[in-house]
Amino acid sequence: MRGIIFAAMLLPVPAMAQDLIFDIAPVEACLQAGGGEECAGLAAEQCINATPGGYSTVGMGACTDYERDAWDGWLNEVYQKLSAKLKVEDAEAMSFAPKQADALRDMQRAWIGYRDAKCAYVASQWGGGTGAGPASVSCHLHETARQMLYLQSSQMGE
Repeated sequence: MRGIIFAAMLLPVPAMAQDLIFDIAPVEACLQAGGGEECAGLAAEQCINATPGGYSTVGMGACTDYERDAWDGWLNEVYQKLSAKLKVEDAEAMSFAPKQADALRDMQRAWIGYRDAKCAYVASQWGGGTGAGPASVSCHLHETARQMLYLQSSQMGE
């Protein structure tokens, strides 16, 4: 029994979050160059390649989650800005006009449910295997990026 425990201690340890080599710059550069959905995943990929143990399940999941967090922050900023803009427009619109800010809120709430269900389905395809975690996080990253870009496109012409 001791031999098994000792052998397990010699196995490579996956990258921990504090050891990640993560930089969001590739995504920002892609977006600034006019890129869209193809920008999603660039920072996670670079992190996975640059981080010792980045190709482990833990490393892939952590790198991808860092980028997902960035997209989520951008999504929240874009949503708040668009919501404020639509509230002003709603106040100036005729009383019978549908309220855009309310429609935006309802759409966003429905999108969250859709995203979560879609990513749960993606994870289920791994049959309980260790790839389910990174697959789910990657799904969340790409769906969040797609939604942020969609909402951002709603603000064109400002």
